[in-house]
Amino acid sequence: MKGEFNMASASPKKKFRLFDAVLAAVCIVLVVESAAPAAAIGKLQYFWWFFLLIAFFLPYALVSAELGSTYDGEGGLYDWVKAAYGPRAGSRVAWYYWINFPLWMVSLAVVITDLVPTAFGVELPIWVALLIQLVFLWAVIFVSNFRISESKAIVNFGAIVKAILILAVGGLGIWALINGNAPGAAETTLAVSPLEGISFISIILFNFMGFEVVATFASDMENPKREIPRAIIVGGVLIAFFYLFAAFGIGSAIPVSELSVDSGFLDSFMILIHSNAGSIATIAAFLLFVATFPANLISWGPGVNFVAMYAARDGALPKVFASENKHGMPLGANLINGIVATIILIFYAGLCLWGPEAAIDGFWSFFALSLITLLASYLYLFPAFAKLRRIDGDTERPFKVGGGPVLQKLITWVPFVLLIVGIIFTLTYYDGELPGIAGSHLVPDLFLIAGVVVAIVIGEILAARAVKAAALQKGKN
Repeated sequence: MKGEFNMASASPKKKFRLFDAVLAAVCIVLVVESAAPAAAIGKLQYFWWFFLLIAFFLPYALVSAELGSTYDGEGGLYDWVKAAYGPRAGSRVAWYYWINFPLWMVSLAVVITDLVPTAFGVELPIWVALLIQLVFLWAVIFVSNFRISESKAIVNFGAIVKAILILAVGGLGIWALINGNAPGAAETTLAVSPLEGISFISIILFNFMGFEVVATFASDMENPKREIPRAIIVGGVLIAFFYLFAAFGIGSAIPVSELSVDSGFLDSFMILIHSNAGSIATIAAFLLFVATFPANLISWGPGVNFVAMYAARDGALPKVFASENKHGMPLGANLINGIVATIILIFYAGLCLWGPEAAIDGFWSFFALSLITLLASYLYLFPAFAKLRRIDGDTERPFKVGGGPVLQKLITWVPFVLLIVGIIFTLTYYDGELPGIAGSHLVPDLFLIAGVVVAIVIGEILAARAVKAAALQKGKN
């Protein structure tokens, strides 16, 4: 009936094809709202994009393809790290990997209402903004209760809309440049120093992440060992092109000094087509832009929630994360996402009501905190790849990263160092042009540092519980 069952096996047919997996990879990794923060690097962004494409993205894609096709369980990143380094490391990865997600949900909910004045020319009362944010949040939570194969239309639609938006901005940027009407291109300075550029590499690293989530779709694929590597490689080529094209379009439209990290993408579109707030073109662009947000979250959700569920069943996270619904999807992790994000949104609304001086930059603060915790969860990925090669080298690897010992070390440790640098320079940024010049120094972001300290404390408590749970389980066996 409509191809739902295979009569020979009496089991549901796999409905997630290679084409769907490629679009899912594009939808997961291609995050349109982070293109503007990355463009804030200025003209140095092209150096950083190409450098990180080679130094981080390529090793990351290859490592994800090997691990995802070799160990195709739905535990994903958690399974790989735990197999390599044990329950303590696995618990840390699960915690940081999970907590980034509700923070990211909050940042997207906030940016929707932040963009309303840009799109419609009207300011929203705080309580209306909170209501819109909560409706968006819980709509995503509801859809995330279903398997990716059931919601693939949303994911595919999101990938296509992202491609349309990026091609439009990039194409308009080229047209403006040809016609001598590109304000950003007229900027003759690099806008930021090389050291200031390092402060932004965490955003580009974030823009490259998500390929390992494709591995969690294995149970919905006919041949995951063949389709996962192909989806990652083909999707990676498309993603690299789209990001660079978007960076060019935004850079052509807006001088770096005038670029807003939350509304920059929409601002650049409005500048390039000469539209104003409230125009049909601006509203249409806003609606398309916002339509990519649920697709982002729905495509990332299974990876994050399955990791949390698996980890909880292993004792690495509280048992409340371990439950699943009738569709075989994580229930506890998904609901806790919504509860935690709701509490944060209410807290943020309270800050806004308290007064402008008490309010933080909602989108960037929560996005940056999400970014840091996500980067932290990946610190074990590359060393785990190397260690699993050593301790489990006899396992068949349908896709295997080639190269000799030197290349293997580069693939393992260069991305690892870049992750650490990204975290450090997100927590501290340069205030000024260059070190040694008056007024130029490292400035700690106290909100982010406080958030990271809280995350570390909770993570270490959970890691200690995970070790005890593993020891108890071993004693029973």
